[in-house]
Amino acid sequence: MNKIITAEEAAKMVTSDKTVMISGFGISGTPNHIIQAIADSGVRGLSVISGDMGENDRGFRQGTAKLVGNHQIEKATLAFTGVNPEAAEMAASGELDLTFVPLGTLIERIRCGGYGLGGFYTKTGVGTLVAEGKETKIIDGEEYLFEKPLRADVALVKAYKADTLGNAVFRYTARNFNDTMATAADVTILEVEELVQPGEIGPDEVQLPGIFVNYIVEGKGAVL
Repeated sequence: MNKIITAEEAAKMVTSDKTVMISGFGISGTPNHIIQAIADSGVRGLSVISGDMGENDRGFRQGTAKLVGNHQIEKATLAFTGVNPEAAEMAASGELDLTFVPLGTLIERIRCGGYGLGGFYTKTGVGTLVAEGKETKIIDGEEYLFEKPLRADVALVKAYKADTLGNAVFRYTARNFNDTMATAADVTILEVEELVQPGEIGPDEVQLPGIFVNYIVEGKGAVL
C-alpha cells in the first residue's frame, strides 16, 4: 500500500463530522503543512483534541492558531489555550467551546484510548471543577477521579524522519504527544520532514511503528 499523500488530500479527511487530534506543544512537533492545508480548505465546525491552541503572540498565527483565527474550530478538548490570547477571548465570548483537562490527565486519557483501556483513576482534579459529574472512588483512604479514554476519528501527527512504511523517529521534545496520539485514532496521518526508504531507519531507532500510520505527508521547510 502506498501511504504517501499530499497535505491537500490529508485536509480532505478532516471534516466537521469527525473528531481530530492535533499533536504538538505550541508549534513544536506540530503538523504545520497539514494545518495550513486545512486552513486553506475552509472547513468549519471542527472538533479538536490537542494540548493547546497554537501560538499567536508574534503578530501572526502559527500551528493550530491558524484554525482558531479562521473560526474553523467549534469545540476543543485541551489542557490550556497556550500562547494564543485570541482563543481565550473567543472562549469567553462563547464562540469557542473549550473543555479543559489537566495536561497529564489529557495524555493519559489518550493513551488509554490507544491501548484499549477503559480509563484510569487519578487524584488530579479532586475537589475542583474538574471533578464535576465524574465517578469517584476511595483507594487506600484517598479519593480518586475516574477518567475515561479519548479517541479520535483522525490524528494528525508530526515526525522528523520516517520511512515510506511510516516507521518514524522524532526529534527531542518535539516527540511530545505524537506517538501517543498516533495510536488513538481510526486514521493516523503522519507529516514528516525527511522521508527515507525502508531499512534506512534501524529497528532500535523506531519510536512510532508504521503499523499505526495510515498516510504520510512529506512536509519540508517552514510554514508561515
